[in-house]
Amino acid sequence: MTVRIVSVGKLKERYFEDACAEFRKRLSRFVTLECVEVADEKAPDSLHPADEDLVREKEGRRILKAIGPKDFVVALAIDGRQMTSEAFAAFLEEKGTEARPLTFVIGGSLGLSPEVYARADARLSFSKMTFPHRIARLLLLEQLYRGCKILAHETYHK
Repeated sequence: MTVRIVSVGKLKERYFEDACAEFRKRLSRFVTLECVEVADEKAPDSLHPADEDLVREKEGRRILKAIGPKDFVVALAIDGRQMTSEAFAAFLEEKGTEARPLTFVIGGSLGLSPEVYARADARLSFSKMTFPHRIARLLLLEQLYRGCKILAHETYHK
């Protein structure tokens, strides 16, 4: 199965990069993984709502360019479906039977554009809480690994 993670912004802290690299390495025996970082828009902390929309639109265009036409797209969103790790593993198993890449999208600090949501085939939420993209990326990688270990009937998941 091919899994792609498209996220806005770069990991700036070495400890996040190291943690993500560890899970990418662990996942390499289960899936073909591609992590794509698209540039974030520089924006001050306080923006007019119309300017926020413009930032989301620009980031959204970059995200959409990174998504293949046949990809099954999952947008990470607060209003998305919450799953147990077992249910997520079952979702991975189901998507693994399809001959199309599974692409997860993580937005920037202002979230995702309506165009990205419209392109998404599903929405996933880790929590009702908001997480910075770097933590969301690490959580996603860890849950992908956990799901693969569950499907392989290997110890890790407790």
